[in-house]
Amino acid sequence: MKRKVLAVILSAAMMAGLSACGSAQAAENESGEKTYTIGISQFAEHGSLDNCREGFIEGLKEEGFEEGKNLEIKENNADADPGTASQIAQSFVSDGVDLICAIATPSAQAAYNAAMDTDIPVVYTAVTNPQTAELADEDGNPVGAVTGTSDLLPVEEQLKMIREILPDAKTIGILYTTSEANSAASIEQYEEFAPEYGFELETAGVTNTSEVSLAASDLLGRVDCLTNLTDNTVVSALPTVLDQANEKGIPVFGSEIEQVKLGCLAAEGIDYVSLGKETGKMAAKVLKGEANAEEMQVETIEGSNLYINEKAAENLGITIPGDMLTEAVETYTEISES
Repeated sequence: MKRKVLAVILSAAMMAGLSACGSAQAAENESGEKTYTIGISQFAEHGSLDNCREGFIEGLKEEGFEEGKNLEIKENNADADPGTASQIAQSFVSDGVDLICAIATPSAQAAYNAAMDTDIPVVYTAVTNPQTAELADEDGNPVGAVTGTSDLLPVEEQLKMIREILPDAKTIGILYTTSEANSAASIEQYEEFAPEYGFELETAGVTNTSEVSLAASDLLGRVDCLTNLTDNTVVSALPTVLDQANEKGIPVFGSEIEQVKLGCLAAEGIDYVSLGKETGKMAAKVLKGEANAEEMQVETIEGSNLYINEKAAENLGITIPGDMLTEAVETYTEISES
């Protein structure tokens, strides 16, 4: 990958060394050590994406890149607005950062589009389906200087878990954002596997958070339970969904640990801190010059963890099978405030 070098080139040998380095804009600190600037673009503020961000920073630190020593981090949140995500990406490009970390699909797409004609690599995380998002080809290879990690949902494990907890349930509802490629891909999986576990599927699409309340009210009148995706718009309004569902005595299943803490009954989900760490390690390889983003295949964390909120179960009058409580990685006896 071509790199822009802002330091003065003293010799041909030094130039070769800088070309091997993974950073375009690396400067030097007072001790002469190279320093790097990373822009983190997070699409929305909620638990799973926050965990990705913290994990990303931890992963970088484990690989020798620490804020305040040899790393400067610029963070911006789009508040679930695709237009804002594009502005953030463009500002990072204008600032000439060494690398952009994009958290969630809309931010990843915006970052890739903004950096496409530059030398700035993009490393993303929490992108459920990079192929559908047009960030990778069918084989998982990057379409350009953009790579990262996928938070592909363990749909079959989730359906199996719901069936064990609700043996008589017939219909599952899903709220989703019509413009999120992640959500469309996840719903296709649910449509494929739901019949195998004896479920019918009902969906309701929204375009922004202001529509979630009305859509949830309509959907709750047609289902036995809801299962939540990693849909950023819906997750941002999850307390509203939970309030309405609790009033009707309808359980809501989450897709990761933070949703269960907020009051979802249970979830089969991945560890988003671990996902972020893996992403940070990928970014470190790029900065070190050990790999180019365009040569790194998308990575997916294998397996899932069971999380259960016993307080939510008590409030709904639902008994969780004892073996599931034993198998759960985490159980909660209270509901966190949003």
